Amino acid sequence: MAFSSLSLSLLLALLSLSEATSPGSGLMLTLVNNCPYPIWPAIQPNAGHPVLERGGFCLPSLSHRSFPAPYEHWSGRVWARTGCVGQNDYLTCQTGDCGGKLECNGAGGKTPATLAQFTLHHGHKDFSSYGVSLVDGFNIPLTVTPHEGQGVCPVVGCKANLLETCPRELQVHAPDQHGKVIACKSGCEALNTDALCCRGQYNSPEICKPSAFSLFYKHACPSTFTYAHDTPSLMHECAAPHELKVIFCH
Repeated sequence: MAFSSLSLSLLLALLSLSEATSPGSGLMLTLVNNCPYPIWPAIQPNAGHPVLERGGFCLPSLSHRSFPAPYEHWSGRVWARTGCVGQNDYLTCQTGDCGGKLECNGAGGKTPATLAQFTLHHGHKDFSSYGVSLVDGFNIPLTVTPHEGQGVCPVVGCKANLLETCPRELQVHAPDQHGKVIACKSGCEALNTDALCCRGQYNSPEICKPSAFSLFYKHACPSTFTYAHDTPSLMHECAAPHELKVIFCH
């Protein structure tokens, strides 16, 4: 009986060690609201991947929410909804709205919105790729900060409040607050031309080039994607980070 108990204890210890060191274990995603107002983060997985945290929740000012990332390969995006009103599961937001729901449950958001994009647990070194995109415009400052990763793991994103400098052609105003800019469109969304949207004959990196509008974003936030065929200034190969932190406002 003593040998059986010892064997069971050893087996449990080995299983615990295996779980602790297995690829993809222990990665946490943390969303931090440093803004002086509440936001409603939204999470949308790419096709075939699970919805995390039911796709959305409220995050009060100066608070955070952490949750484990999937153990398997996962990719998707995170953004913040702002100016939201509603009750129970019904929620209408001035920016980033996902169909009038608190829990987006896999639905995408209304542009313009600042996006954090992730591809987790890929490659033989358990890489986590991440980036911040202004291709669909801007609604809130946002950065991604990795912790305890191996290799090249820079902080990327956009700390500047671009609502204060948004070109007139790109401005989105709140319907009930005169003159207040609540979001900044992309040139593609604002003017809807093939050249700005990198479509039709412009759908290639060689032909689709930066515009005055994408350069507005790029000069303010060089480490972001600013148009469809853009390359950010900071590249990375971040292996096995313990945490990826999305910080809204700074």
